[in-house]
Amino acid sequence: MNWKTVYDMRIKDATEAVRAIECGQRVVISHACGEPQTLVEAMVARGSELQAVEIVHMVAMGKAAYCRPEMAGHFRHNSLFVGGTTRQAVNEGRADFTPVFFCEIPSLFRDGYLPVDVALVQVSPPDQNGFCSLGISVDYTLQALRSARLVIAQVNRFMPRTLGDSFVHVSELDILVPWDEPLIELPKPQIGEVEERIGRNVAQLVPDGATLQLGIGAIPDAVLGFLTEKNDLGIHSEMFSDGVVELYEAGVINNKAKTLHPGKMVATFLMGTRSLYDFVHDNPIVEMHSVDYTNNPYIIGQNDRLISINSALQVDLYGQVCADTIGYRQFSAVGGQVDFVRGARLSQGGKSIIAVPSTASGGKLSRIAVHLEEGAAVTTSRNDVDYIVTEYGIAGLRGKTIRQRANALIEIAHPQFREKLKVEAKKHGIHL
Repeated sequence: MNWKTVYDMRIKDATEAVRAIECGQRVVISHACGEPQTLVEAMVARGSELQAVEIVHMVAMGKAAYCRPEMAGHFRHNSLFVGGTTRQAVNEGRADFTPVFFCEIPSLFRDGYLPVDVALVQVSPPDQNGFCSLGISVDYTLQALRSARLVIAQVNRFMPRTLGDSFVHVSELDILVPWDEPLIELPKPQIGEVEERIGRNVAQLVPDGATLQLGIGAIPDAVLGFLTEKNDLGIHSEMFSDGVVELYEAGVINNKAKTLHPGKMVATFLMGTRSLYDFVHDNPIVEMHSVDYTNNPYIIGQNDRLISINSALQVDLYGQVCADTIGYRQFSAVGGQVDFVRGARLSQGGKSIIAVPSTASGGKLSRIAVHLEEGAAVTTSRNDVDYIVTEYGIAGLRGKTIRQRANALIEIAHPQFREKLKVEAKKHGIHL
């Protein structure tokens, strides 16, 4: 049967499409800015008719209305990465959190740990051969689609056609909902003085010919601002945003020195403005792959000079990094931090960097602490940590004793906390 005939046969509107969702089912939603907004809104509008539907995804960049108190009993969110719109529900016990490395999420679906009943995805319009692209959210979405008993796809002309392992054929999509609407955008962050100083320090650790992995936010963007004098940089990252495009257009990022996928920027999802989405559309420079490929430490390690740059909430004097909880409260998740920390360790000339402001709560708390806050989860272990960077300097911890680590970390703490850290360290048996 011609793919166009199949396409026409499977078209429904959003309201009709989500009637296929049944009570007690598990629904996996495309990640972050790739969320199919119309489908999610239609599902929530039907909430009073549903009971015990489990909603699974990572960062929710949409409204996450299924987490509202009045939706209790109808929907229960199972978060793989807590975000701003889901955090309260998780910490109030109205939603759940599942700890998992980003690279391992597809295996949860594929191997039956989290069987997928319904996948709600968003795709570009089909090409002349009937293939749609998952665009800015390939990550776990590709495997969720392949594992699901039912796939409902919003077909949106605003979704860029990205290349790489991002394509699904119309025949793989059970229900098609053509609906055009602008994608969710992530505005450019405001970069302050602290972020600039951290960015300048991090840039010192980036050699010419490096391949970069960057997270989200002001610090990664600040780092990019201090790389303008570097040469032949490349990208192999779980995601990238508008700042990478600016360095590419300036000729700083050209991917020429990459030892894996030379000439290509590799990522698994994208978050940014419309300008970013226009840049990646049908662009052979950009390759999108499933997260169990991009974030596999053994794949990452095939990139020489892989520089991984991530953030944290707190670092203790042993070098333990907490990036996903504030005490007992879940704030975010591990995401791809450990994937790339370990991948950088396998890379020839690789470095992993945890970049963190020295203080929190308006300067009242030191993020460099003698011990992690009670209840805090260890995101990156002291055995994995490499460099810690604040606005006050760089602490290289690999191969260092506890005494050496503590001294190095106190040196990059905010000056107003250094003496107190020394006193508390000695009190807790850390000999300086």
